[in-house]
Amino acid sequence: MFLLDMKQADINGDGLLDTVFLYGNKPDGASGIFADNITLVLQDGYSHQRTVVNLKDNAGYNARLFLGDFNKDRIADILVNIDSGGSGGYISAYIYSFRDNHLRELFDSEAYNRQYKFNVNYEDYYKVSIGSPQLDVLFIIDISNKGADYLSQYYNDNGKLKSPVQGEVLALGGLYPIVTDFQSSSYDLTALQRIIGTINADTLGYIQNLLTWDGTTFISSRLMVSIPPTKLIALY
Repeated sequence: MFLLDMKQADINGDGLLDTVFLYGNKPDGASGIFADNITLVLQDGYSHQRTVVNLKDNAGYNARLFLGDFNKDRIADILVNIDSGGSGGYISAYIYSFRDNHLRELFDSEAYNRQYKFNVNYEDYYKVSIGSPQLDVLFIIDISNKGADYLSQYYNDNGKLKSPVQGEVLALGGLYPIVTDFQSSSYDLTALQRIIGTINADTLGYIQNLLTWDGTTFISSRLMVSIPPTKLIALY
């Protein structure tokens, strides 16, 4: 097993520095960038007792740790991020609290993906709708600047769709700690999901979700769509 990352903070609230490790097996040897059997290990700073946490999705690239307070109890929590390495750019992410040496899962990317699902449909007149009935939200993206070659695949000259076309919102692709209140020592999270057209290479935009701990779970405090820029000359 190889040490993939290590961080120190007080994660159980006793006032002493604890140590958090990520270990993993590297099938290609020490220089390999892929790891499997990735395991989280928590070491108490006083007793040196170790707690081993087996991750559900435990294989990927660039496995890394971030220690910070996410549930607003003034004790550092543990964020684990693992890149899938596939063309979709997915991640596996987990957040744990270890207050009073009691392990509690605060976030699981698999559960997040089940909750934040969206329908992506091309609409007449060069629009794409991104909607979620369960979240009661709808976003509209204007794709009229995509160019004639692109648009002619899906639209007639009058702007009407030739046939129904669907895109997709991919699974979680990024989870980033963010400070939104400088008077607080805690972190919120920004979660990113990529919006694509009919092929993976066609990025239409991103779902950006600001997640805040409400005392029980992470809730969405701001859900929005961002779109990549086009060249200014395309408009003139």
